[in-house]
Amino acid sequence: MLIKDWMKQDGVSVNTDSTVKEARRLMEVCHTRTLPVLKKGKLVGVVTDRDLKRAAPSDATSLSRHEIAYLQEKIAVKDVMTKDPITLSPTDTVEQAAMLFLEKKISGAPVMDDKGRLMGTITQDELFKVLITLTGAWHRGIQFGFLLDDRPGSIKEVADIIRDYDGRILSILSSMEKAPWKSRFVYIRIRPMDKNLLQPLLDELRKVATILYVLDQTEGSRLTLGADVDAEPAEVV
Repeated sequence: MLIKDWMKQDGVSVNTDSTVKEARRLMEVCHTRTLPVLKKGKLVGVVTDRDLKRAAPSDATSLSRHEIAYLQEKIAVKDVMTKDPITLSPTDTVEQAAMLFLEKKISGAPVMDDKGRLMGTITQDELFKVLITLTGAWHRGIQFGFLLDDRPGSIKEVADIIRDYDGRILSILSSMEKAPWKSRFVYIRIRPMDKNLLQPLLDELRKVATILYVLDQTEGSRLTLGADVDAEPAEVV
């Protein structure tokens, strides 16, 4: 998944001489928390909502609202921005962006092409959208959590059983992080299905897999699907 397919491409930026007040208003209008800062068209820094908050007077200040507004009109972005910012390329992956954000403890970065031109920005908000899209969470539906043997075909076995019960799969995610030796965690989300088929489906799945949980979000809230489903090893919420 390349950054160019997920980044904001609105070209929104501020100049070094823009005021804190102008930057704050632009963030609100454009629904962003990170703004590239340009000087004569060249990237020289970034300013975030956190930078603007640090520049704002404390709630405990004795200044009046008009005095605070006056100060914000006098403070320039260049005085609060982060200089020489970390940047990313449109052909970097969103996974690289996520790891960089964690490592550097930042919430966003400008995206630059190989000629040093500003292409857009990528922020935590876009990474959250990637996660939601990959998991199919927008569709709610039903999610199964499995512990499977780490061997060829183990995921296909449970996926085929779900399809046999007319389950329409939205996403399949897998991770070996913190899984027991020679095992893996697998998470499958399906579209809403006939509730009368769910219990027989679980009975069939237990023959080939350890079910960690079943989460039904089809009604807009977590539902218990029956006391018999709560029996080990599955937990339904």
